Amino acid sequence: MEVQFFHASLSVGVLIFIMAGGFLAGFVDSIAGGGGLVSLPVLMAAGLPPHLALGTNKFSATFGAVMSAWQFFKAGKVDRHLMKRALPCTFIGAVLGCLVMLHMSAEWLQPLIILSLMAAAVVVFTRRNLGSVNTYAGETGRNLILTALFAGAIGFYDGFAGPGTGTFLIVAFAALGFDFVTAAGNAKMLNLMSNITAFVILVWSGTILYVYGVVMALCIFTGAFFGSRLAIRRGTGFVRVVMLVVTAALIGKLGLSYFGIL
Repeated sequence: MEVQFFHASLSVGVLIFIMAGGFLAGFVDSIAGGGGLVSLPVLMAAGLPPHLALGTNKFSATFGAVMSAWQFFKAGKVDRHLMKRALPCTFIGAVLGCLVMLHMSAEWLQPLIILSLMAAAVVVFTRRNLGSVNTYAGETGRNLILTALFAGAIGFYDGFAGPGTGTFLIVAFAALGFDFVTAAGNAKMLNLMSNITAFVILVWSGTILYVYGVVMALCIFTGAFFGSRLAIRRGTGFVRVVMLVVTAALIGKLGLSYFGIL
């Protein structure tokens, strides 16, 4: 039995596999980032070649980012004024990163990504007060410069590769003094900008397989709805724990891939 959709087909088994993976990816990503750890391997396991898996994954993730960003924004867990300064930096970074990605392999970045994730995990684990309360000092010159730098750099990374983008952003905002829930809300706004930017470029480049992308997008959207609401309701301690688990999983997955084990 097959489901016909946009001139392509999916077996029922693959359809269920993609739906389950999409829901889990959206749920996890809306809380602590790292949803690509689930969704990208699912698409590749479903038989998509790497370039189509990357494009289709970005297409699907955009819908989850919309839901997550809206939930945090509606709950007042976003620094709206700071976002006006940060979003243009993320846009520029994502455009450059996506254009570079279309012409270059991301493999050389993998060791750097693994080391960066390990550093992020150490910071979250050792600095027990990080993200527990909001100590953000406002839009000082230092904070604005740091925000512009990491918004542009992580936007570039998201356009270029992507795994761990949300986690990096949450840690960066927590380091500025935001509690983990508001840091997650700010991260979702920038993640949405980089996803939409990359999405438009990838549509133009023709690296999206819509039959897989639409199915996964619907499930990521649903997972993001439940995940973001749970994060807002359970608070900073819950987000901290999920972040540590997701970061450890990202390090393990990328490390195994780098050494050819997985």
